[in-house]
Amino acid sequence: MTATHFDLDPDTAARLVGDAVTAPSMHNAQPWKFVFRPGSGVLALYGDPERAMTRTDPNHRALHLGCAAALFNLRVSAAWNGRPVSVRLLPDDSDPWLLATVTHDEAAGGDHDLAALHDAVRRRHTSRYPFSDEPVPTALLDGLGAAARLEGCRLTVPSTWHIETVLGLVRDAEHHEEMDPLAQAETAAWTSQAQGAGGTRSDGIPAAAFGPKSSGGPAPVRDFGRAQPVPDRGWAVFEKRPQLALLSTTGDTKGDWLRAGQALQRILLQATTDGLATSMTSQPLEWPELRWTVRDPVAAMGHVQMVLRLGYGPAGPATPRRPVSEVLEIRE
Repeated sequence: MTATHFDLDPDTAARLVGDAVTAPSMHNAQPWKFVFRPGSGVLALYGDPERAMTRTDPNHRALHLGCAAALFNLRVSAAWNGRPVSVRLLPDDSDPWLLATVTHDEAAGGDHDLAALHDAVRRRHTSRYPFSDEPVPTALLDGLGAAARLEGCRLTVPSTWHIETVLGLVRDAEHHEEMDPLAQAETAAWTSQAQGAGGTRSDGIPAAAFGPKSSGGPAPVRDFGRAQPVPDRGWAVFEKRPQLALLSTTGDTKGDWLRAGQALQRILLQATTDGLATSMTSQPLEWPELRWTVRDPVAAMGHVQMVLRLGYGPAGPATPRRPVSEVLEIRE
């Protein structure tokens, strides 16, 4: 059976996109746009270059990851709503910002595994709080690894010595940013509490999501308070041995980035379902001279696309989201 028209009314399309945009993105920039064409039955995902990080993401790798995470959420929402879909990545070489097209495809059948993740879509939040020292069970880590493989990627738990290497690279990346005024300005722009026309900002990282400052040495999370100090923010002791995992791909093309973003979101949703708290650390991946060192030299990892922190701890707060009316266009 061939793909058929995407059998949606505007309210249903808005609901699917509303789930999609709860995905994480670098600095919560939400660099995506959706276009739905009822006549052709195509729902298209575009990257938004106006929301790109020109200094720390000049090749738009992180932008692709964030858009792909939103694409995965859309797949989950479609499965939960009983609308099997087919996805085509990078369908038009002449339009590099057209990242994917989605069409209703009855031949794809229902995906119960995807639908089962729907409850986690709006519960998943990045937690920049301390986690306990309770180890994540091997069975759960194996399940997260399987989630990555379903999207054509690999999730590796580094050895103790390599975790220390990665944490050292995080600190090196922080020092790089401190020495780079353009990078500092970029981070500050997305952590500013300046209000938008509606009275509150609908993107960026609000102070409530910074988490506490570390009182026991460097924290294993990005400290946005370095760029935007917050009075009375509070202090806490973070775990001494954070439990990290490295998401990697064989290649490092735009297609690999889009697969990695979907794998990332599948892992995050599965971890949320399993009762885990999560955060992501991308700083060393933003500097070419550091990124290659993140990979474990004794593992066949390819190219690291994200460093994840897993554990048991408080869920982070929800961060603002742009309204669906701002990110979804319906073209007749």
